[in-house]
Amino acid sequence: MIYFDNAATTFPKPLSVSQMLTKASMQYGGNPGRGGHSFSVLAGEQIYRTREAAASFFHTVPERVIFTNNCTTALNIAIKGLIKENGHIVISDLEHNAVYRPVHKLSQEGIAEYTIAKTYDDDDQKTVRSFSDAIREDTCLVVCTHASNVSGHVLPVSDIGALCRRRKIPFVIDAAQSAGVVPIDFSRTGACAVCVPGHKGLYGPAGTGMLLLYDDRLLQTMIEGGTGSVSSEAEMPDFYPDRLEAGTLNTSGVLALAKGIRFVRKNTPARLFSHEESLCRFVREHFSRMPHVFVCPQGKNHVPIISFSVLSKHSEQTAAALNRMGFALRGGLHCAPLAHTHYGTMENGLVRFAPSAFNTLDECRWLVNAVYQYQKGK
Repeated sequence: MIYFDNAATTFPKPLSVSQMLTKASMQYGGNPGRGGHSFSVLAGEQIYRTREAAASFFHTVPERVIFTNNCTTALNIAIKGLIKENGHIVISDLEHNAVYRPVHKLSQEGIAEYTIAKTYDDDDQKTVRSFSDAIREDTCLVVCTHASNVSGHVLPVSDIGALCRRRKIPFVIDAAQSAGVVPIDFSRTGACAVCVPGHKGLYGPAGTGMLLLYDDRLLQTMIEGGTGSVSSEAEMPDFYPDRLEAGTLNTSGVLALAKGIRFVRKNTPARLFSHEESLCRFVREHFSRMPHVFVCPQGKNHVPIISFSVLSKHSEQTAAALNRMGFALRGGLHCAPLAHTHYGTMENGLVRFAPSAFNTLDECRWLVNAVYQYQKGK
């Protein structure tokens, strides 16, 4: 089986990541920050080293690296921690449900209203104007994806961030599909928070994610509990990372994530992007010659993702057929109904091809041949 579902989670992982999962469970079993004994201190030191690695990679400080169990949790913490009651939120029409659902729920509960800004695949300035037009006097938060998990289209987050800075509105970026792949300094985007998964472009294990903060504002807490600090107080600490890290961390996962970050740093996001995009370019060129294959448009700026369909076939039917032929790709709506509405693909969805550092050109040739044979038998 050849794995091309790396936009959902990268697989396989670097050997160093797998080895650390085992090592951490055997050597760093103490509860970090929950005691003064050697096992707790040793685990805490390793956790802090991961914080330092993440802070260096994403251009923030270690104390503003908040470990979560995935990007969705990080987004919920950021959105619900920054929202003002009776406020207004602006999101894009390419958002994953990790943004769309919490914002919609806030609206249903009467806490905040929201507006969906239209994006334009080939005109960044029109996209920025769309966000500008959506902002109101009571807008208290702007949230947008950096790259669509359906088309791969990259939004002009630096320009949107500059708009938010001028309007003094907090800006949150969902970097689920760009972290580790797109070379960008998020500290220069104007974002107050960036949410990333550990298990995708950073090549860490499942059950890891991070909320990266870029200023000192205190977010309201979504979860309260033990922190190992100021335990005599009934309220959560007023300092990071403790304020947003209630409960025991996933120590093994966090330490393995450090190895994933080091893998990406060593190979560099630019080289990883170049390798994956070269595979996408090969597949895109061959798909474009097949009369019954539709390839989702993605614009000039995009991450290495191709979503496609064999005309008249439901995407899950196509993905199932490719699975029988030995290829793992995801069909359906990819938890992003807004994006599929944007591209007019809600009825049948799309099949998503997403390579990683470990895929090869030969594997792509085999996939192209499989799709060719499948569409010929339409």
